[in-house]
Amino acid sequence: MKKIEAIIKPYKIEEIKNSLTTIGIHGMTVTYVEGFGSQGGHTEIYRTSEIAVSFIPKIKIEIVADNDKIDKIVDVIIRHAKTGENGSIGDGKIFIYNIENAIRIRTEEEGSVAL
Repeated sequence: MKKIEAIIKPYKIEEIKNSLTTIGIHGMTVTYVEGFGSQGGHTEIYRTSEIAVSFIPKIKIEIVADNDKIDKIVDVIIRHAKTGENGSIGDGKIFIYNIENAIRIRTEEEGSVAL
């Protein structure tokens, strides 16, 4: 099993969720986060004053799946999170981790069946 964490632009979440559902992924955790990378921050005007905003709002998606589904999940996320032909700064990142075990609390099932 592996865990995929993807940091994406907020307006891309519905499109990604719908496409993941079509390939059989029915569970994920979504968290609203803020951060910055190469994109840096930006400035906004508030009551005639310019204010530097150093953290950009993003969405973090977390999915745990069997190893054989990882490539399809990553493909869906990249295809729908990328903006434009070649993408642009701030489109996001994907991280993949090994998962040793998963346990469903209610039934105490372990491994892939607990997903």
